[in-house]
Amino acid sequence: MPVRRLNTLSDLRRYLAHVVNEVEADRMTADKGGKLGYLANIMRGIISESDLEERIRKLEAQLKGGN
Repeated sequence: MPVRRLNTLSDLRRYLAHVVNEVEADRMTADKGGKLGYLANIMRGIISESDLEERIRKLEAQLKGGN
C-alpha cells in the first residue's frame, strides 16, 4: 500500500474506502483492515480536535482584536 498523507477528514474517508475495497477484494486481510480502521479512527479524532483548536484560536484572536 502506498504511503498516504492523512491530513484531512476527506483524506481519511478516501483512505478508509480504499481499505474497505482491499478487504472486500481479498487483497488485504480483515485483521489488517480492522487495525488500519482503528488507527484511522484515532487520526479522525486528532484531526477533528486540531481543527476545532484552530477555530477557537482564531475566534480568541478576533475577540482580543475587537477589545
